[in-house]
Amino acid sequence: MYKGCSGCRKAKKWLEGKGVDFEEVAIREISPSKTELQEALAAHEFNLKKLFNVSGGDYRSLGLKDKLPSLEVEEAYELLQSNGNLVKRPFLATDKGCVSGFDEAIWSSLVS
Repeated sequence: MYKGCSGCRKAKKWLEGKGVDFEEVAIREISPSKTELQEALAAHEFNLKKLFNVSGGDYRSLGLKDKLPSLEVEEAYELLQSNGNLVKRPFLATDKGCVSGFDEAIWSSLVS
C-alpha cells in the first residue's frame, strides 16, 4: 500500500469493511516477488500493462509506454522488482493468488 494512492485507500477501507485481516506492505520499498508478479499477470490474462503504474512518473521517465509492447516478460519482472514505483497499486497477494489494481469482484474472490 501507498498512503498517497487513492486506490490503496479505497482498497484498505474495503478490506476493513469486510473484516479481512491484512498486512500493509510499503510497495515502493518492498516490491512483489517474481512469483507474485507471475500470479498477477495470469490473473490479468497475461496483459503485462496491467502490472504497471502507467500514470507514474517513473513509468514516463523510463519511456515504458513505447518500450512495453516489445518488452520481454522477464525484463518486466526485473523492472517491477527493482522499482516498486512501477507496480500498479494496490497490489493484493493472498494464498489464492495475486492481482494488481483494485477490482472489488476480483478481490472478493481472493479474500473470501
